[in-house]
Amino acid sequence: MEEALEITQQPHYTGHRDRLRERFLKGGSNALADYEILELILFMAIPRRDVKPLAKSLMTHFGTFAAIFHATPEELKAQGLSDASISALKIIQASSFHFMKQDILKKQILNSWSKLLDYVQATMALEKKENFRLLFLNKKNELIADEIQQSGTVDHTPAYPREIVKRALELSATAIILVHNHPSGDPTPSRPDIDMTAQIVAAAKPLGIVIHDHLIVSRNGTTSMRNKGLLPS
Repeated sequence: MEEALEITQQPHYTGHRDRLRERFLKGGSNALADYEILELILFMAIPRRDVKPLAKSLMTHFGTFAAIFHATPEELKAQGLSDASISALKIIQASSFHFMKQDILKKQILNSWSKLLDYVQATMALEKKENFRLLFLNKKNELIADEIQQSGTVDHTPAYPREIVKRALELSATAIILVHNHPSGDPTPSRPDIDMTAQIVAAAKPLGIVIHDHLIVSRNGTTSMRNKGLLPS
């Protein structure tokens, strides 16, 4: 379906768009429903079409506002979005992650723990494949690097202790926080998760690199292995 239609008269949705923008400027996002915020975004990519039905359809299909932004380009295209619309959504998603990352970068992570949990939850909870993330800290426990080491399948991602330690030495990091997601929605650490963590701790310890925690992220929450007593000393 074409997103831009040739028109010869003032479209009926012009007034609706103006009123929606005015409500947003006066009351912020709290003044709008999720589908209305989505409308505002789609306005920018689809200037000549009533996007309200499309916004509602996307909400119905994906279920939540966040799930729309985490959908793959292929999934979004299957719902009738053009490349321009998909790009708009993905740019906004990337920008929001960037803002959150800037809020913790070069900050003492142990004093910004809630912000860190918000960041990993936002970036990883709805991923459809497992990703293994490494957060590298300096001797002041400031975040100096945030990297995805490996991407895997829906229920497994490999982790290589030697490569993790090697990268920490390259960055002059003295501590690491391990993070990976469970697409199943269950944040409970599995036996392979526990064993893998023990191997990484054992590889890092002789070099004076501390593993502060291993966080398991899912759409139903985040589990700290340290808090569960599952992190080897």
